[in-house]
Amino acid sequence: MVVHVNAATSVDGKLASRRREQLAISGPDDFARVERVRAANDAVMVGVGTVLADDPSLTVDDAGLVGEREERGAPPQPTRVVADSNARTPPDARVLDGAAPTIVLVASDAPAERVAAIEAAGATVVSVGDERVALPAAFGELAERGLVDVMVEGGGELIFSLFDAGLVDELSVYVGNTVVGGRDAPTLADGEGFVENYPDLDLTDVERIDDGVLLRYDC
Repeated sequence: MVVHVNAATSVDGKLASRRREQLAISGPDDFARVERVRAANDAVMVGVGTVLADDPSLTVDDAGLVGEREERGAPPQPTRVVADSNARTPPDARVLDGAAPTIVLVASDAPAERVAAIEAAGATVVSVGDERVALPAAFGELAERGLVDVMVEGGGELIFSLFDAGLVDELSVYVGNTVVGGRDAPTLADGEGFVENYPDLDLTDVERIDDGVLLRYDC
């Protein structure tokens, strides 16, 4: 399995403002790049915080890219995956709109009524872990379902957890041309943070796109 984390941050490393509202950091050329990366993967994954804050669809909109997927024998859309320990995904969220298959990863302690509502909305619910989603086991479940190339689009809590579990293979960070600030604004990797054994990344490419720069790393 290859796990590719892709994110856009401000110059000071913020994913959004302290209000956790969606923030346009990159421009049209980078949006097109993200669409291509999304189309190249078997699955697109986010944490439930991203679902609650941004309500993303996580689908490929470009008809040409959809056609390329079908030509290589892949489904028209990548599978959408939500890491949602407590089953907080709203039944009317766009990730449950039926436009693509959706898997919601929950913990076994998630409230049964919320799990039932997510299943009724059309998602496949997979329970892995007790109080929190156990990410290594979750990715094992995804691999068994044939989802071996996974793009992760945020947010900071999920990204930190993936690094903490040693599951990130590639990282792409688009750094825009704005400063957000705020000690409570989400960053690329939130969570508890590292105090030792910091992940070492290998910078493989630097590319200017729009009014920012794309940094690519192997992890």
